[in-house]
Amino acid sequence: MTDTLDRRARRRAETQDEILSLALQVMGEEGVAGLSLATVARRLGVKPPSLYKYFPSRHAVYDALFLRGQQAYLDAVRRGSASSAGLEGLGAALESGARWIMENQVLAQLLFWRPVPGFVPTAAAYEPALEIHRHMSGLIREAVALGELGPLAASEEGLALAPSLIAGLITQQLSNSPADSYETGVFTRLVPRIPSILAAAYPPR
Repeated sequence: MTDTLDRRARRRAETQDEILSLALQVMGEEGVAGLSLATVARRLGVKPPSLYKYFPSRHAVYDALFLRGQQAYLDAVRRGSASSAGLEGLGAALESGARWIMENQVLAQLLFWRPVPGFVPTAAAYEPALEIHRHMSGLIREAVALGELGPLAASEEGLALAPSLIAGLITQQLSNSPADSYETGVFTRLVPRIPSILAAAYPPR
């Protein structure tokens, strides 16, 4: 009986993964807000009502994608800063995150902008985003403790500046030249300068 339940759970998870992959495909073709569950169902080879066994609504699909994307972005920034601390760790985290965004542009639109009217992620889906903020804030506080940044860098203003800088560069890149790579992008090439900009704004005592 347990083996049967495990197989059913595996099949259900595999079908959910396939639905999410197809949803991303449709979003890439029609725009993030243009997701049609009827189109997803047709590509999956089932009737639209069958999808509701896996996701009760279109917003539930967005929510699952939001959770998956935020977790993947969190993993990317953690990997980037795994072997360094302070400003170096912050720079590595920002660069790793920016590379992930350039490789996952459709999903990034759902995560960092508001392309879907009325969609608000659930608390569970939003939790990795809060952890990203905690991780980045921790790196900035570490840089302050190491004497690389002044104390105000860890203030509410300072902790808001770093994400604003990376968001601005990524927005400019995706708005103007989304086909560029991280290395060739006019704006993404500036990501490594963010730590020095913070150091200039909040010089150590």
